[in-house]
Amino acid sequence: MAKEQKLEVEGKVVEVLKGGDYLVELENGHTVTAYVSGKMRVNMIRILPGDTVTIEMSPYDLTRGRIIWNKR
Repeated sequence: MAKEQKLEVEGKVVEVLKGGDYLVELENGHTVTAYVSGKMRVNMIRILPGDTVTIEMSPYDLTRGRIIWNKR
């Protein structure tokens, strides 16, 4: 797997954590800590518990991710 490749998965926001992090439950049942990407932060996209989001994850660390899309 190339270094630039990212895994894109969908999940549901379960909880909002301190420091702008979110607890997201993936479709396969795993729970991941995620943060909001820069473009979503600049455009002030709000993410609430219960929202369906797309997360970009590195194949090296499957416990953290970056929220890149919100599908309310």
